[in-house]
Amino acid sequence: MKIKGVSQYRLLKSGIDNRTLDTLKNNRNITLLTLEKLCNILDCTPNDIVTFVNDISHGK
Repeated sequence: MKIKGVSQYRLLKSGIDNRTLDTLKNNRNITLLTLEKLCNILDCTPNDIVTFVNDISHGK
């Protein structure tokens, strides 16, 4: 967001609600619809936003 000059206010005005912002700030799961909105707002791809982490605690 900093690189693109996008504020939280712009996210709110673009359809990202306060609850979703809180989810993002706390590194919790988001929906694909939210990911799509973020990519459109930030003009980027999902790879620019999402990082997958191998969680051994789930027996994988």
